[in-house]
Amino acid sequence: MYLYETHIPVKDTEKSKSFYLDIVGLQFAHRDLTRDIVFLWAGSDRRSMLGLWGPDTVYGREPHKCHLAFAMSRLELLTAIDRLHSRHIVCHNFSGEETTEPSVIGWMPSAQIYFEDLYGHSLEFISLLDESPEPHFVGSLSAWQSRGSA
Repeated sequence: MYLYETHIPVKDTEKSKSFYLDIVGLQFAHRDLTRDIVFLWAGSDRRSMLGLWGPDTVYGREPHKCHLAFAMSRLELLTAIDRLHSRHIVCHNFSGEETTEPSVIGWMPSAQIYFEDLYGHSLEFISLLDESPEPHFVGSLSAWQSRGSA
């Protein structure tokens, strides 16, 4: 089982579409011409989808902030961080502090970076790590990689 689709309210579907295509790296799927909704593919093979709902639609009528996480490889995560910084997107670690490197949550373990879209939705790029879990570890990727070598 996996999550196929999710939908978020946005103030402007065209601006949001551009952000999610250019910054996040999703692919255009469809614009509903009868309603102010844009659908975007996340990943390959039409495996999952994000719907952007404008303010005059059912899901867009009452704006609220959402959190979305996009899974990727560690290399893709590091490349994405460089892309975000080159676009002047501020990134945060798990603790909410501004950062230029991923943070690691040891119980999973996973490396991730957080940032916001145009309307304050929390976005996460996450990479599950192959190492054994360490339930009490929360810190930077560099600290994770250097543990035990001190």
